[in-house]
Amino acid sequence: MNLQQERMQMAGAFEVPGALSASAEWNAVHWPSVERQVRRLQTRIAQAEKEGRAGKVKALQRILTRSFSAKLWAVRRVVVNKGRRTPGVDGVLWKAPEERWVAARSLKVRGYQPQPLRRIYIPKKNGKLRPLSIPTMGDRAMQALFLLALNPVAEVRADPNSYGFRPYRSTADALGQCFCVFAKKCSPRVVFDADIKSCFDRISHAWLVANVPMDKTILRKWLAAGFVENTVLHPTEEGTPQGGIISPVLANLALDGLERVAHDAVPDRSLVNVVRYADDFLVTARTPELLNEKVIPAITTFLAERGLELSQEKSKVTDVETGFDFLGATIRKYDGKLLMKPSRKSIKAFLSGIRDTIKAHAGGPLRELVRLLNPRIRGWANYFRHLVSSRVFTKVDTAIFDAMVRWMRRRHPGKGLSWLRKRYFRSSGGRRWVITAPTWSADSSASYSDLFQASSLPIRRHVKVQAAATAFDPAFRDYFRQLRKSRRRATAGERVGSYRSSRLQRSRPPQPGRVTAAPGKA
Repeated sequence: MNLQQERMQMAGAFEVPGALSASAEWNAVHWPSVERQVRRLQTRIAQAEKEGRAGKVKALQRILTRSFSAKLWAVRRVVVNKGRRTPGVDGVLWKAPEERWVAARSLKVRGYQPQPLRRIYIPKKNGKLRPLSIPTMGDRAMQALFLLALNPVAEVRADPNSYGFRPYRSTADALGQCFCVFAKKCSPRVVFDADIKSCFDRISHAWLVANVPMDKTILRKWLAAGFVENTVLHPTEEGTPQGGIISPVLANLALDGLERVAHDAVPDRSLVNVVRYADDFLVTARTPELLNEKVIPAITTFLAERGLELSQEKSKVTDVETGFDFLGATIRKYDGKLLMKPSRKSIKAFLSGIRDTIKAHAGGPLRELVRLLNPRIRGWANYFRHLVSSRVFTKVDTAIFDAMVRWMRRRHPGKGLSWLRKRYFRSSGGRRWVITAPTWSADSSASYSDLFQASSLPIRRHVKVQAAATAFDPAFRDYFRQLRKSRRRATAGERVGSYRSSRLQRSRPPQPGRVTAAPGKA
């Protein structure tokens, strides 16, 4: 199929009869077909990039960004994203199907002019504030559209051990690579734990325009859009805004090549490894001298070309015997055995947030408090379930249990533990002190909502994605298909287990002075 036929097929593949309303047209879109059309062209872009055919890459990107199927997929991504309820400076949200259809129809490159970003701030772990710049819905959709064409190129150019903001990769894969690097007896001891200072805010605009393979006019407009804070328009002279859909991929493109630079800085067999997640990365070497004299200067030069620099307060050379924190985990060897656990900072921050939620809900019903706590506990436990976390989960459960008991005693200062147990606890299986929120129905049956326990989640090792596997390479199509299936099965199994352990169970009302057991349990 030549490029002209490609244009005609992509332009007319999803035309819906004009007699339908805009709402009906949006609801009539067959999304699997849209995804297949977009995916097929993305695969061709990746293949052309792999072959070094820059002209064909540019032509295929142009076809994709002008196709209606890609515009539909871009709008869909914006309206299902977590930030779909956060407007930009224009205050517009696309809630109705007809608004989404009209938005897809209105995405045009010719005459496009982005609006300024809306600046907000969110707290960081160190107490400082992180600036977020929120584009309008229209600008988000346009970014998502061009991201569809940029992502295949970014995947081909990506470092093998880069795990942030890439398809089928996550922090679990980055930590899995850390295990592969440090677990052996002959593994490197010395580690450079690095962090880039204000990475998103300082990337050079000139470098991005010169090196990012996309429409240069559109990219310049995004970078120079400015932001509005307290009704005042501020220019943007450097950086890519945190909050933009395309910003993580732009940052990845700027940092890709760092792994090769680290390897080229030292002779062979120097035990150099690089593990990167976004702007946080680790570099290993055989000795501290290799890191300080060769690897770190090479990385500093690499970053300076992009307008970036290492954070002196967060970057340090250490060793795995002493241990260090990376992505919320503590990585350390004990007598030659590698153990990766949730870090103390992560545990402290999590329990602090849980206690704040409990205190803020001092006068509310238990069922509402359980509804707020359960997803947070489950999400935190799921993040760390691939590490050596069993004892940590038990300690976290104990701390949450103690905080809940203090919450109960504050509500009922004159009541003893026996009274509190009858009111707030029940037995379930082998557990006698299950915090539960019963609700009584008209037929005198009760439904129970139990507080989730992190220790109820089994520890399972994460199967790391292959470093060389890229999402748009046909050679890895079957591999990623099997990976998706296995991860869906694991997720489905956890959902079933979670449902069985915390489902609403029906029973007769408890007798006075007794604790109701779970159905089928003594």
